Amino acid sequence: MKKQKSSFRWVVFFSVLFTYLIISSQRTAPGLITDQVMVDFGISAATIGILTSFHFFVYTGLQIPMGLFADRFGPNFFLIAGALLTGIGTVLYSIGTHETILFLARILMGIGDATIWVNMMLIMGQWFSAKEFTRLIGVAGMTGSLGFLLATVPYSALINLVGWRSAFLYSGIVILLCSVLLYIVLVKKPNQPFFINNNNRYVNVLVILKKIFTNRQAWVLFCCHFGIVGGYIGFIGSWAVPYGMEMYGMSRMDASQLIMISLVGALIGAPIISWFSSKIGTIKKPYLFFYALHVLSWSLFLFFHGNPPNEILEGLFFLIGICFGSNSLTFAAVRQFFPKEEAGIISGIANTGGFLSAVLLPSIFGYILEYCLVSNFSDGYYYGFIAPVVFAIVGFIAVCLLKEKRIDGE
Repeated sequence: MKKQKSSFRWVVFFSVLFTYLIISSQRTAPGLITDQVMVDFGISAATIGILTSFHFFVYTGLQIPMGLFADRFGPNFFLIAGALLTGIGTVLYSIGTHETILFLARILMGIGDATIWVNMMLIMGQWFSAKEFTRLIGVAGMTGSLGFLLATVPYSALINLVGWRSAFLYSGIVILLCSVLLYIVLVKKPNQPFFINNNNRYVNVLVILKKIFTNRQAWVLFCCHFGIVGGYIGFIGSWAVPYGMEMYGMSRMDASQLIMISLVGALIGAPIISWFSSKIGTIKKPYLFFYALHVLSWSLFLFFHGNPPNEILEGLFFLIGICFGSNSLTFAAVRQFFPKEEAGIISGIANTGGFLSAVLLPSIFGYILEYCLVSNFSDGYYYGFIAPVVFAIVGFIAVCLLKEKRIDGE
């Protein structure tokens, strides 16, 4: 309680958020230099695809173990270590001279990235009351979108100015400095333990996992996040540009504006939705409302046979971004429903659901397109949109099953 009344909690909040901003930018920044890496290292597009996948496979696979370790040993150590590993990986990426170094760098970046969100949620839970947590979690979600935005035009400008190696080297150094900053604000200044090792809290891991994996609400939260993240990250990040170019005859630049429109929606939606949820003292009602809009948005692509009129196309992408901003309510629900000693692993389970859908949806969509290519390409996009609609319906049903509590000020 003392932490939650201390003005120092805002130093912690902005320090952690700045670290998350820079690290989240490195998830997609390597995509800006794909052609240069292929030339410099003499590797194929297939190798680049595997290289990119490594980061997200490592990230997704570590969410549940990370949540378990964070509950057992505390979040401070893992958040600081994650920033350190990401910084080292980014520096290695900038100085690598062989593709093996690139793979090692992406693995380190994936491991480091995997520690950030879950431990950030736990740290915010320690320093802020339930009402503040619900309000601020949208700001945290918006920060991730800002990191994605940072990895577009601003980062491209930096690469053009100093070259891709120097750009990544500078980013790596900034992240390494962030690990030092986190040590000061999380451990040294508030005199908090760096690494908790309380043997009295020891419980057999299998017992914990059995308890968690047989809890219906844990799977409800898994499906809540599964249904909303895949469509946004999976489709918007992978297929939005080809869709605009092939279905509407847009230039690459014009088609990329669809991503920007959706991103702006996410930036606006995340803080507003979490603030509104905190204001009315409930998570489930706003989550249901925006999830219903999410289902409707994707269903309209099917209604128009994969080819909505131009006048509503941009509106749909914007609405999808707005609705994606509600995904942070998943972790507000974790804070509400589960005890603090289980919040880490439950957050890990929920985040696994989200990024699993982000990995699956582009592959499913691509397979459908390839299958339909021999007949009618436009049908490929039409049938492809069935995937995000199904994902969204699964998530909506999960939100309906979500248990609800009032958000108080403690």
